[in-house]
Amino acid sequence: MGDQRRALQPGEPAPAFALPAANREGLFSLDSLRGRPFLIGFYRGLHCPFCRRQVLQLANVEPPLRAMGVETLAVINTPRDRASLYFRYRPTPVTLLCDPDCLAHQAFGVPHLEFLPDGDNGQPEWPYRASMAQFAAARINPTGELSAPTQPMEANGALNAKDGFEPDEIDSAIFARHGTQLVGHFLVDAAGIVRWAKIEAVDGPNSLCIFPDAAQIISAADRLGR
Repeated sequence: MGDQRRALQPGEPAPAFALPAANREGLFSLDSLRGRPFLIGFYRGLHCPFCRRQVLQLANVEPPLRAMGVETLAVINTPRDRASLYFRYRPTPVTLLCDPDCLAHQAFGVPHLEFLPDGDNGQPEWPYRASMAQFAAARINPTGELSAPTQPMEANGALNAKDGFEPDEIDSAIFARHGTQLVGHFLVDAAGIVRWAKIEAVDGPNSLCIFPDAAQIISAADRLGR
C-alpha cells in the first residue's frame, strides 16, 4: 500500500485543507467552513468523463442539502484556470475546488490505485494495489450510456468522444500523474468531524465510477441535526 493512509472514517476529524475555487472567489478551507456542515466529493480531473458526470450528479443533491444547511463542494485535480474555463460554459451550483496535486485527496485518505509491477509476487490489495490483469478484466457501465459494460479505459475514450471532449496537454499531464486516483465522498459536521464516508469501488474494479446513492447522502445529512 506504500505510504497511503486509510480513508477517514465516521467519527474522525477532517484534515486541514485550503484550496482555490474555480467558480467562486478566494480560497476555501476547513477553517472557513467550520461552523456549518458540508459534503465534499473528491474526483479525478476533467479528463475523466465519469467524474464530469459525478459532478453533475452531485449538483442534483445540492438543493436538498442546501435546504438542510449543508454546503456542497467538489474537489477536482484539474488546475484552476482550466477548470474555470470549462465550468464557465457548464455552470454548477456546487462549489468547485482545485487540487491538481491531489494533496487534499491524500489527506482524506482517498485511495490512489497502484499497479503491481510485472512479475511481482505481492498480493493485490484493492483499492490500493491491483494487478494489471485485474484492472484489464473490469467491465463498467455506471450511467447506462454505453451499449454494454466496457473496460474502463475504453469507456473513457467512448464517453469523451460522445461528449465532444478533447483532452488538452494539461488534462493529459494530470491523467499521467493521477489517472488511477479514486473518488471519495465525506459528510463533515459543523465541528469538522466526518459523519459519513463513501469510497469508490471498495468491492472491486467492476464498481468503478458509481455515484453514491442520493437517498443515502440525504439521509446521512438529515441525521446531522439529531
